[in-house]
Amino acid sequence: MIVGRSDVCSGRAEEPSSDCGTRLQIMGPLRVWRGGNEVGAGPRQQRRLLAILLAREGRPTSTDDLLDLLWGPETPASAVNVIHKYVAALRRLLEPDLPARAVGSYLLRHGDGYLFAAGPEALDLVAFRRDVATAKDSLRQDRPVDALEHYLAALRRCQGRSADGLVDSAGAAALLAGIDGEFFDAAIAAAAVAARLRQPARVLAPLRLAAGMSRLNEPVHASLVTTLAAAGQQAEALAVYGAIRARLAEELGIDPGYQLQDAQRRALTQAARPPAEDAAPAVSRPAPLVRPAQLPPDPPLFVGRESELLILRDLAAGMRAPGRTSPLVVAMDGMGGVGKSTLAAHFAHRVADEFADGQLYLDLQGHLGEGESVSADEAVRSLLHMVGVPAADVPDTFDARIGMYRSMTAGKHILFLLDNARDAAQVRPLLPNSAQSLVLVTGRRALVGLAAFDGAHLLRVDLPDLSTARRLLARRLTGLPGRSTGGVACAAVADEIIELCGRLPLALAILAARIAARPRLSLATIAAELRDGARRLEAFPGGRGLTDPRTAFSWSYRQLSPGAARLFRLLSVAPPSGVTAEACVSLADRDPDSTRAELAELIEAALVTEHHDGRLTSHVLVKAYAHELLQAQEPAAERQAAISRLLQHYLHSSFQAQVVLDPNRPPIEPPAPLPGVVAERPGTYDEAIAWFGSRREVLKEAVRLAADVGYGIVPWQLAIAMQQYLQWAGRFQDWEDVMRVALRAARERHDAVGEAHVLRSLAGARHFFGAHDEALGLLGEAARIYQDRDLRLEQALVHNNCHQAFSALNQHDSALDHSMRALSLFRLLDNRRGEMSSLLFSGKSFTALGQIEKSAQALREALDLNQRIGRAHEESDIRTAIADNLVVTGRVDEAVEQLELAANAARRVGDRPSQFAALRQMSDVLITAGDQPGAQRAYERAGAVLRELQDGGTDGMRSSVTRLAAKLA
Repeated sequence: MIVGRSDVCSGRAEEPSSDCGTRLQIMGPLRVWRGGNEVGAGPRQQRRLLAILLAREGRPTSTDDLLDLLWGPETPASAVNVIHKYVAALRRLLEPDLPARAVGSYLLRHGDGYLFAAGPEALDLVAFRRDVATAKDSLRQDRPVDALEHYLAALRRCQGRSADGLVDSAGAAALLAGIDGEFFDAAIAAAAVAARLRQPARVLAPLRLAAGMSRLNEPVHASLVTTLAAAGQQAEALAVYGAIRARLAEELGIDPGYQLQDAQRRALTQAARPPAEDAAPAVSRPAPLVRPAQLPPDPPLFVGRESELLILRDLAAGMRAPGRTSPLVVAMDGMGGVGKSTLAAHFAHRVADEFADGQLYLDLQGHLGEGESVSADEAVRSLLHMVGVPAADVPDTFDARIGMYRSMTAGKHILFLLDNARDAAQVRPLLPNSAQSLVLVTGRRALVGLAAFDGAHLLRVDLPDLSTARRLLARRLTGLPGRSTGGVACAAVADEIIELCGRLPLALAILAARIAARPRLSLATIAAELRDGARRLEAFPGGRGLTDPRTAFSWSYRQLSPGAARLFRLLSVAPPSGVTAEACVSLADRDPDSTRAELAELIEAALVTEHHDGRLTSHVLVKAYAHELLQAQEPAAERQAAISRLLQHYLHSSFQAQVVLDPNRPPIEPPAPLPGVVAERPGTYDEAIAWFGSRREVLKEAVRLAADVGYGIVPWQLAIAMQQYLQWAGRFQDWEDVMRVALRAARERHDAVGEAHVLRSLAGARHFFGAHDEALGLLGEAARIYQDRDLRLEQALVHNNCHQAFSALNQHDSALDHSMRALSLFRLLDNRRGEMSSLLFSGKSFTALGQIEKSAQALREALDLNQRIGRAHEESDIRTAIADNLVVTGRVDEAVEQLELAANAARRVGDRPSQFAALRQMSDVLITAGDQPGAQRAYERAGAVLRELQDGGTDGMRSSVTRLAAKLA
């Protein structure tokens, strides 16, 4: 790569004059000049980075793409830091006087990546492209002499292969090969103009260089053979033909194509010799371009997609910006039936008038797979026919057809709609040779390669929101008798249908058509059909030219590898909120690397959606299709084993997270898992809290699934493992819901001990909701079971729970009795944690009964025990109780200090209810002390914590805040 000459600096390309500033060469060995002196570009990796950025001049390159282009699959852990280091070094190299931390004028930050910006005076590639564009403009104005001069100026800038072996990765090599391809195309085009002007000798040097750079490039060698013969060097022309013919046979096992054979024939017959001086030059012109208008009709019932249309409109408006060198390519992707083709066709009609040379449409049928989709060769043939090339005039070789296609589209204002693309390789040869053209591409897979190497803009087409889906259904039902979605009852049924269809436009359109075709079919009947998950897809008739959702999904499914297809089927048993990649390892009983590769395949096929939090979900109808396949192809034993592995993954992972959280009593260890189950193991307290937080919904669904199927795990064990997190996070309704499901399952299985554990936990949830009498009833049931089985630890825990309920009912004598009985049992069992809790509860009761000294003693013992055994979780409650005592004795400042310590302790362990209680009490104490500003600050802090709790806390919590607000007012 080399900095070429500019209009300002006209010295030799490889030795710019001293007043040329910074110059870079990419079309040949990578070289850098500053002030006319060549400077080193740094270590090899830095030079590789510079080469990639130069090759993508004017186009942003994300950090992920740079990692792939520099290292490919072998990206080291430190790669991002390496890129940042070399970017800084390159900025200093290119602009040594640049102030520290300044970005300069060349290497610019763009999103999470970089963009190299340079004019023709700084980078040979930019100057080359400018000269080529000027040459093409001259040809369009029928000024071949000027065109040849500009082509030759461009060709002189190339000194050999771009970056000359500097890159290693396949992606970067392809990127640089594209630049070489531009040189080859320009050399061939220049040769055609030179032949027209009877000046073939002037292009021999660049043609020989091109042939040396690409030893098997038939179009380049054919042009060289023809040009040599036209220059009167017939012997060399035939020698060149013989040499490439031998190489093709030895290295590829093929014969020369039609274009090379024709060049040899012309050399043998001297048909390429320059015409006589008085003969008129034979001008070869391409076939005339017919103005096509081939877009499919604008969808008559189109609704919504305002944001996508705005993006497309903005991109199209950017085509008018100066300096564009390539067509605007927009590649839309999304799941089958989401409406990509509809959106593309609608937008194409909105902008069609801006493309004076017409609109072309081609269905590439990529959804049918590689074997059945339209090949790039067939697609080029079709496009040539569309622009008016007779079948007899279409060249025989693929490269020649590409050349003709590019010639026919050069400089034209054409809108292309390429529907249902398979991959970037299918689309790339179809891109026109015109910066004034727009190419809209649709496909199920994101065409990342087209974005990375061809500057395509990727646009994800997602499901419409509920409002748009309502409009879609309502518009299709408008005018049908008795089919209005207005009215509360009808609107509710319509909304249910929309959600049961997952808002998929294809599904809603088919249902609306069914309703139109069957006058007596009601919305309620449709909704009833869709509620049956096992037969949901039966609501969408197929056949007779109608693509139903099942057929649309099957096209993607048939292209999967066997492993990915099996994982797709198994994912139908996953909970609705989704699974993580780690859970899929257990579900599939596969190694992590294989599982992740198969998940990537499913994501690429738009059968699975990956969310920002790592969850993986499937559309409700896609999942129904997967469930049909699971039932049809997997034996019952494998289906049950898969569900069991998934449930055991969640149980054992929850157990590992609970161990890290260190709850009030030792966790109940589950039985050994099935082979293939790989539990997740959070390493720290914060990781365990985050793990529960990110998987809260799926764990709730797992408890419900285990209760429904009756195998896999014992539901109450997973429910109990979740309790501590749900309590500390203030997820009180989730806590109650999970325990009620677990209680039903335990009673159905006659598991008395499990029932007692759940009753005690459920009592805790009801206590937080203020249902203290109900909580005491539940605790009484649990206590009887524990007593019958002489489970003393569990009995002691129940006594402490009873203390809390009686305290809330202001029955402090009964509360104290239970805490003292618990204290005796814990001391008998030598359970220091339980002893600490009982001392705390006894201290609270002593305070309520006016026995301040006894309270102070009990609370001091509790705090001492807490500090000795390192239990941060109870520290907040103990200090809050100590503050109560201090307030009674009039030591308000000390009480506020204890409450601040209590709030901080609760915050550190994520116990939001205890943090709220300490702050609320602090505000109350400060109001009593007359410190209005301090009370207001504590009140606001308490309110902020309350807003983090599920549903904004319980009724009792919200009422206490309301009372505080009244006091403050």
